[in-house]
Amino acid sequence: SDGAEAIMGCGRARGVRRNTRDMFSKGFGNYGLPSMSTYLAPYKIGDYVDVVVNGAIHKGMPYRYYHGRTGKVWNITKSALGVMVNKKVRGRIISKRIHVRVEHVQASRCTEEFKRRVADNEKTKAEAKKLGKPIKTLKRLPKDPKPGYVVRVKKDETGAKFQPAVMCAVPYELLA
Repeated sequence: SDGAEAIMGCGRARGVRRNTRDMFSKGFGNYGLPSMSTYLAPYKIGDYVDVVVNGAIHKGMPYRYYHGRTGKVWNITKSALGVMVNKKVRGRIISKRIHVRVEHVQASRCTEEFKRRVADNEKTKAEAKKLGKPIKTLKRLPKDPKPGYVVRVKKDETGAKFQPAVMCAVPYELLA
């Protein structure tokens, strides 16, 4: 490519924030700076957080790839968090360590169900120990198939039963 493209503004965009017009925009009626609860949220090392870019804050903004990713906090500074995020590069997954300001991070709910299950299992174990009964299976089991049922067909005014409609593919006919 010659220098004319750079002068004319042709060619494809190569900027850091390319293709982020909708990604980094805020929702309708949700404009302005973040509330104080964003800055006061407690984070600890080992917490899972979602990287969600806030377009109103330009400082400490992560690269667009990380928007919407979940990572683990590995470092905490005065106004930012070190987040470890997995990134697929060709055939391998690399653990990337990025620093993101707290405005672009929110606590993840990815471990809620797991923590609830652990608490339920501990409660079940304590009850079984108290009653002296063997512990039932604590593992998650796949859902059972839906039970079968009989389709009842209504009758018309004469008392004859309606025929249930059977849906099937119509054979292709050549109309020539």
